[in-house]
Amino acid sequence: MPIATPEVYNEMLDRAKAGKFAYPAINVTSSQTLNAALRGFAEAESDGIVQISTGGAEFLGGQYSKDMVTGAVALAEYAHIIAEKYPVNIALHTDHCPKDKLDGYVRPLLALSKKRVEAGLNPLFQSHMWDGSAETLADNLEIAQELLEQARAAKIILEVEITPTGGEEDGVSHEINDSLYTTVEDAIRTAEALGLGEKGRYLLAASFGNVHGVYKPGNVVLRPDLLKELADGVAAKFGKAAPFDFVFHGGSGSTEQEILTALENGVVKMNLDTDTQYAFTRPVADHMFKNYDGVLKVDGEVGDKKTYDPRTWGKLAEKSMAARVVEATQNLRSAGNKIK
Repeated sequence: MPIATPEVYNEMLDRAKAGKFAYPAINVTSSQTLNAALRGFAEAESDGIVQISTGGAEFLGGQYSKDMVTGAVALAEYAHIIAEKYPVNIALHTDHCPKDKLDGYVRPLLALSKKRVEAGLNPLFQSHMWDGSAETLADNLEIAQELLEQARAAKIILEVEITPTGGEEDGVSHEINDSLYTTVEDAIRTAEALGLGEKGRYLLAASFGNVHGVYKPGNVVLRPDLLKELADGVAAKFGKAAPFDFVFHGGSGSTEQEILTALENGVVKMNLDTDTQYAFTRPVADHMFKNYDGVLKVDGEVGDKKTYDPRTWGKLAEKSMAARVVEATQNLRSAGNKIK
C-alpha cells in the first residue's frame, strides 16, 4: 500500500481511538531504519507512523550541508516509493520542532505540501509537530493557532506539545520536576485556542511525567491516569466526550500497565526512538566484536570483505529493529489491526 492519504490517516486515528489502541511512531534517520520500521509494521500486520526529528532530518541531509528540509523531503520521497511494497498504511510525521527551528523545518514543509495539494496531489507528510513546551502556554498556543490553520489548508494534522516532556531530545531539554504534568486548566486553554476539531484536527502531547531517553525504573513517575482527568475536565466544559487524540512521548522503557492505562485514556500515538535505536545498533556491535579480524585489516592482513560489507551487518540491524517494532505494536494493540 502507498503512504496514507489524509483520509486514510484520519481513519487510522479514528479506528485507534475507538478501539483503544495506538500506533507506534518510529523515529528513523536513514533508508535502513525506514525499511526496518516498515518491515516491523508489515510483519505485525499493523498500520503505523514513521517520523523524522529535526536532528534526524539534519543527519539525512548529509553532513556537508546538514539541511533539515532536504533530508526530510528526500526520505519522505523515498518512503512514498518504497512503502508501496509493504501491505500496511504508513503515515509520515515530523517530530519535535521548537520555535527557533520552525522557519528551517516545519514552515517550509507545510508550504511544500500546500503547493502539492493545490496541484491536486496529496501532502508529502501527513502530520507535523510543533513543540512549544519551552514557551509560555500563551505563546505556545498563539503559534499553534497559526500552524494549525496552515496545516489544515495542506490537509495535514498538527501535533502540539503544550507542556514539557522531561529529558533531552535534539537539543530541547527539560528538568524532571512537577512541571511535567499538564493541568486541566492547561487542557481547557488549549481547547479554547485550537478548538476541538472545527479549526483543524490536532494531536495533543500532554505531559503526565514523560521523559525522553533512557531511564531506570523509579526515576520517573508516569501518571497516565491524568489523561482521563484532562479529557473529563474539557468534556465537562465543552460538552464533547473524549475530546483529544493524545500522544504518549518518551515511550521507551514504559511498563506494560502504564501503556495499557494510557490506551484506555485516549492515546492513539506513542513515540519510540531510544529502544529502536538500541535494537538497531546491538547486533551491529555483536557482529563487529565477533568478527574483529575480519572487519579490520589487522596486522597488515586484508580482512574479510564479507564481514565488513555494510549489507552483512545492515541486514542484522534491520531484522533486530523490525522485531522491536513488532513488539511495540503488540504492546500498543495495533498488531493485526491494519485497515483491510
